[in-house]
Amino acid sequence: MATATLLLPARSRLGAAALSEPVARALGRARFSMHAEGEHAQLKRHFQLAGDVWPVAALTRQMDVGDAGRDLWLRADPARVVPDMHGARLMGFGETLGLDETDAQALLPALQPVFAEHGLQFDAPTPTRWYLRVPEALPLPVFVAPEAVLGDDLFDHLPAGEPGRRWRALLSETQVVLHTHPWNAERAAQGRTAINTLWFWGGGVLPDAVRTSHAQIRSRDALLRALALAAGVQVDGEQTVDALVDLRQLRSMQQLGDEAIAPLLQAVRRAELDQLVLDFEDGAHFVIAAAQRWQFWKKPRQLHDT
Repeated sequence: MATATLLLPARSRLGAAALSEPVARALGRARFSMHAEGEHAQLKRHFQLAGDVWPVAALTRQMDVGDAGRDLWLRADPARVVPDMHGARLMGFGETLGLDETDAQALLPALQPVFAEHGLQFDAPTPTRWYLRVPEALPLPVFVAPEAVLGDDLFDHLPAGEPGRRWRALLSETQVVLHTHPWNAERAAQGRTAINTLWFWGGGVLPDAVRTSHAQIRSRDALLRALALAAGVQVDGEQTVDALVDLRQLRSMQQLGDEAIAPLLQAVRRAELDQLVLDFEDGAHFVIAAAQRWQFWKKPRQLHDT
């Protein structure tokens, strides 16, 4: 069955504008259900891995370098914090900071000795994804993904208790190095933001297997592309097979209705697609199929009607 599945943001992030009549009519006739909300829960509907905490660092390391093996990996991504009256807020990380190779080349030589003293290998195969190879005997605490911390007080999300003590100390050491590094003054002179902290997250070992029902993944997101690679499915290319299309970057109802859904509704009517699935981060789930066009009695539906 040829299916296009759209991975979409929470409905609340799309504004309150009305969808066009054809799209609203299709939604009114669609099969609707609610599922668990949140980014991780949304991805779990499409990828199956052992365990609830995913080893993001190992997955993206395998994509970036191909050497994840059976080692334990942790992301140590470049980030920016801004102090305020109550602490310090995480205001940017990774791709949001406009990093390039020169940033990694300037900062890594100063940071690597800090980690080497603790038996940790630190490198940056890409400008936005930095990694630690962690000794197997070193237990990792629970780390929080940076997306969940963005805009919040950094200290509310640091690893807790005795298992997190080493990592809190490491974070403080790296912040001192970054705060005093002349490269950050150079970035400021160029009108760019400072890289004044790292964010540890995504620890784990490459999973034995990643499974998905999709034959193709279309996304610019590093984690989705890494999951596709681990599952052995096609990434990007012409959409001719069952595809999961990542549109979580959409921010308006018009974009969703006119640019994303409407053309695919036409493909359903022409029998080029058997069904169109809309999967929202807040858990809303719509399945649109050609046979539903005969359900004349069902009223049009806007996204916020439920």
